[in-house]
Amino acid sequence: MQLHLVDGTYELFRAYYAPGQKAQTADGREVGAVRGILRTLKSLLDEPDCTHVAVAFDHVIESFRNDLFAGYKTGAGTEPELRGQFELAEQAARALGVVVWPMIEFEADDALAAAAARFVDRVERVVICTPDKDLAQCVRGQRVVLRDRRRRIELDEVGVVEKFGVRPSSIPDYLALVGDSADGIPGVPRWGAKSAATVLAAYGDMDAIPDDAADWSVTVRGAKALAASLAERREEARLYRSLATLRTDVDLPEDLDEIAWQGADQAALGAVCERLDYGRFVDRVGRIRG
Repeated sequence: MQLHLVDGTYELFRAYYAPGQKAQTADGREVGAVRGILRTLKSLLDEPDCTHVAVAFDHVIESFRNDLFAGYKTGAGTEPELRGQFELAEQAARALGVVVWPMIEFEADDALAAAAARFVDRVERVVICTPDKDLAQCVRGQRVVLRDRRRRIELDEVGVVEKFGVRPSSIPDYLALVGDSADGIPGVPRWGAKSAATVLAAYGDMDAIPDDAADWSVTVRGAKALAASLAERREEARLYRSLATLRTDVDLPEDLDEIAWQGADQAALGAVCERLDYGRFVDRVGRIRG
């Protein structure tokens, strides 16, 4: 048994910006991204080992992290015709019979992290379907893995170390030092991917990194300037780490049995596809109930 956890916000953005995926209904409403969500979820559900599936969406872009840091990402700049498809995307996923977690206080990534932590010991594997580097912190051996379905790349713990140079537990520290432009985390000046990976590989977390480079156990180019920059901004770096750390205490109402996919809801899927002018999609779904 495998649990597949899908980053619905990523899938919606990917579908919206993919070339040639725009589509409008007869009344001129843009719905191409929602159609794309239906197609990608159906493709996942068609896989023989896909038995338990949930998808998380950012019902609103802002979260508790915006109260912690003014520079954190917001919904500003999101195309109105994309933002207008968020709620319909959630309805479409539910119509397919997939459990949906619409996040308001927390982010979609937090829901995925919480589910992975909660169910890892009850399934053979948890597969988190996203290329988002934030979620690399959730990887555990070969039991919790990241899957980039578009590039057909899967990262277990060894893969995370090979890609980022640090273990999954050090990913929040890595992002705090390097920064994450997608989330509005600026990082610590002078620190880059290579220097952060080298130092964190030795110390595990940034609290263990000495203020004086002369005390470092690793040799890094520009170590003196790096150490001084971190020492000067250590409290800021801790805030950035807090922003990058995913929460595993999100209240998810469904138990594992309730996440088992039983098939699409015939009436709900028909109604959604009618709104999308996409009636032919219903015939493509292999398992329908009701």
